[in-house]
Amino acid sequence: MGAKKERKMELNPEAMPRHIAIIMDGNGRWAKKRGLSRSMGHREGSRVLKIIVEECYNLGIRYLTVFAFSCENWSRPQEEVDQLFRLMMEYLKNSEKELKGKPVRIRVIGDKSGLPEELVSEIRRVEQNTAHIDGLDLIIAINYGGRQDILNACRTLLDDYKNDRIGESGITMDALAQRLWTAGIPDPDLLIRTSGEIRFSNFLLWQCAYSELYFTDTLWPDFRKKHLHDAIAHYQRRERRFGGL
Repeated sequence: MGAKKERKMELNPEAMPRHIAIIMDGNGRWAKKRGLSRSMGHREGSRVLKIIVEECYNLGIRYLTVFAFSCENWSRPQEEVDQLFRLMMEYLKNSEKELKGKPVRIRVIGDKSGLPEELVSEIRRVEQNTAHIDGLDLIIAINYGGRQDILNACRTLLDDYKNDRIGESGITMDALAQRLWTAGIPDPDLLIRTSGEIRFSNFLLWQCAYSELYFTDTLWPDFRKKHLHDAIAHYQRRERRFGGL
């Protein structure tokens, strides 16, 4: 029996995380180590995402959220930002074909107002085309920030209160959660971050309050199915108490 199959059989199919979130970090360092441009690192990272999306579907994961572009990434060189947006366009355009008929719904969260119009149009197209699909939900965070997400939700909640759409008793944690960009999506059970960095980087701050955390030194372009299995196995060995005993 091959090592890959043995590793996969170690996982308990009855204890899979329902929702996995990934901070895909390390594309630039991966490229630098190989004397390549950062854009080549991002391209390889995009290729790896396709592999991981397919494996999450195969494992029965219901939701996968990935951090593609933070609202802080605008400070990067314009050439790199443009390349990232081109890769996102390419990924979205080819996603339905490359997923080979697997039922994957694609959703994008974040502030779309600052994105290139052609990217926004492509996001709208792929979201509409996959809205009916019941399988794996792939949620891509583009121009996203956790603090901004919470602030926007608070502003919406305040506006609803000021305009008598809700009363004081309606100002609850659930009400705020329903106004986040992730409304209707369960909180992540497992957050994975690659590249050895040990921080949230403003990603899903509200939603990951009780998520299990898994940090790996593996750079995102080197991340493979076995690394995903390792993270899930680590998750399955933990006892989630949600603040209780």
